[in-house]
Amino acid sequence: MDIKKIFENNEQWITDKLALDKDYFNNLSKGQSPEILYIGCSDSRVTAEELMGVQPGDVFVHRNIANMVPNTDMNVQSVINFAVRHLKVKHVVVCGHYYCGGIKAAMQSADLGILNSWLRNIRDVYRLHQDELDAIKDEEERYKRLVELNVQEQCVNVIKTASVQRASKERGGEFTVHGWVFDVRTGKLIDLNIDFDRILENIMKIYRII
Repeated sequence: MDIKKIFENNEQWITDKLALDKDYFNNLSKGQSPEILYIGCSDSRVTAEELMGVQPGDVFVHRNIANMVPNTDMNVQSVINFAVRHLKVKHVVVCGHYYCGGIKAAMQSADLGILNSWLRNIRDVYRLHQDELDAIKDEEERYKRLVELNVQEQCVNVIKTASVQRASKERGGEFTVHGWVFDVRTGKLIDLNIDFDRILENIMKIYRII
């Protein structure tokens, strides 16, 4: 890709937006009030706003390799805190995607340098669900199931945070955590409909801080 082309594209985008609404950028500059925090993968094939069909200002977005929410990552923890406590988002979404390179790398026995510590979080997900995953004989299906289970565990990590626990207590049903998967091969966005009550029933007493 010619980098200069990007700036030409930008000029055309400005022209197109102003043709529809002459105050578009003036209104955009007044602030943001998104209702959704989206935590997704950095994969270049998966663009949050485009796959959801939303506009700038509708979604607060954080992306990293394999849509992780480690408690040691101050970046994602700060994003969650800001989105929930200050932007007052109503929904937190963790969205993984099938055929994720980070998930695939974590399934392999290989020294990947600085990535080792990051991928260990995914390997821990595999360890937690090893019986289920090892019982899946088809490698691609096991790979896809790990994508889903990783989303589930990262949602649990979201729920462990103080800001999310406080929002759940104060706002009740008006605040929700969701686990989704994007299928790159079909373009379909899939709600995993995770039963958090069942998953957290016996462990939330350990992680409850609010």
